Amino acid sequence: MDSKKLTSSSGAPYFEHQDSQTVGSRGPVLLQDFILQENLAHFVRERIPERIVHAKGSGAYGKFTVTHDISQYTKAKLFSQVGNSCKMFARFSTVGGEKGSADTARDPRGFALKFYTEDGNWDLVGNNTPVFFIKDAKKFPDFIHTQKRVPKTNLKSPTMMWDFWSLNPESLHQVLILMSDRGTPHGYRHMHGFGSHTFSMINENNQRTWVKFHFKTKQGIKNFSNEDATKMAGENPDFAQEDLCNAIENGDFPKWTMYIQVMTEEQAKEFRWNPFDITKVWFQGDFPLIEVGEMELNEVPNNFFAHVEQSTFSPSNLINGISFSPDKMLQGRLFSYPDAHRYRVGVNAHQLEVNRCPFAVNNYQRDGFMADSSEYQDKPNYHPNSFDDIQPDSSYKNFEYELDSNHVANYNRNENDDDHYTQPGLLYTKAMNQEDRDHLVKNIIDHMSGIDGPKKDEIINRQLCHFFRANIELGMKVASGLHINIDSNMMNHSK
Repeated sequence: MDSKKLTSSSGAPYFEHQDSQTVGSRGPVLLQDFILQENLAHFVRERIPERIVHAKGSGAYGKFTVTHDISQYTKAKLFSQVGNSCKMFARFSTVGGEKGSADTARDPRGFALKFYTEDGNWDLVGNNTPVFFIKDAKKFPDFIHTQKRVPKTNLKSPTMMWDFWSLNPESLHQVLILMSDRGTPHGYRHMHGFGSHTFSMINENNQRTWVKFHFKTKQGIKNFSNEDATKMAGENPDFAQEDLCNAIENGDFPKWTMYIQVMTEEQAKEFRWNPFDITKVWFQGDFPLIEVGEMELNEVPNNFFAHVEQSTFSPSNLINGISFSPDKMLQGRLFSYPDAHRYRVGVNAHQLEVNRCPFAVNNYQRDGFMADSSEYQDKPNYHPNSFDDIQPDSSYKNFEYELDSNHVANYNRNENDDDHYTQPGLLYTKAMNQEDRDHLVKNIIDHMSGIDGPKKDEIINRQLCHFFRANIELGMKVASGLHINIDSNMMNHSK
């Protein structure tokens, strides 16, 4: 086999790759050694800023196949008939840790999916939990700061975590999930995924329904105990990455079944809670799961950085027939996610292989860092014009609807929507078995034991009140484990 010539980035062959050009064998290095300059300059720019959240992650390519007909709900071409399929890319991640952190840490897991469809790329960017800690994106920077590091010491702080959670009772539902064994899944293959937000589907008759997306693992749920997760973090901080890669390389392709829940606009008006509140679930007894298709991951990317690190996802990447909802967290993410990618990867991140729509892309966006003109070449960069053949298609017009109110204000997110305790209580009593409850209590006690400082008692007592409101037994067990004496004042606050 003929050898390939070693070349510079401009394609010029060269020989001296290991020795710098110097004045004499021990003399100073010459500035004219442009190969030295090029390699060092590229090396110090090899990394891009890591994600603010979801920095530690794993990814794989795969295939999605429609197995059941849901065309009555959506006009999306992907779901037009059973048997349709498309290539897809999935990225799983932890949320709070840095890129080099352990992927078995107690944390929610990102569950981001990119479907390469003929109507454009569809990104479903969710987590392994059906709810989230907060219901308004305005609170997101403050929340994430509490999950990161203290500015002075650069250390993680249970104190600021529980301070924030205790001051924001809307977080209780997600906190109970996080502190259960579901907070330490056994790799990425053994966890469910959720779109989490409420989305909408529009059908051929221009009728809208509200939907939630679920992905159930076909490998079965499997979690680490708190002790085993901590142990694995020391033995193999890349356990989840290794587990996913090994399974795919060995032909044991992980699979998930996709389901939707559907709520009509009339049902949404009568629903007990705000149906667009991401801290709440829709009970499956009232809104049963409807099977849609199967997702299979079958290819490890050949270059982690190019495909996984540079992959970008945004809930604003929607396709005709699937749209958003008034969910305040979702509305904020529609802006913040693509904005983050423009900063982190660049304004032309969508032209990279992992992010690029494999079908037609026709628009008038041009230039910027790393612009690739191979698609648009010398075509006009303005519209309308007399030279190209691009025409807006009226069949893709946005869904038109009336709003319930035209009054603009900064509405209190919890006004007439402050039941933060019923669903967490049901999670504890109905969704968890006795072993789950025992582990939950132990994990909470272990984590809250790290609260310290002059506000320690105030933070603990405030959080205990939330536990009592959700379930008296839960509150009593946590209080006992923390050696807190329960007085009547605390019990009264919990009623």
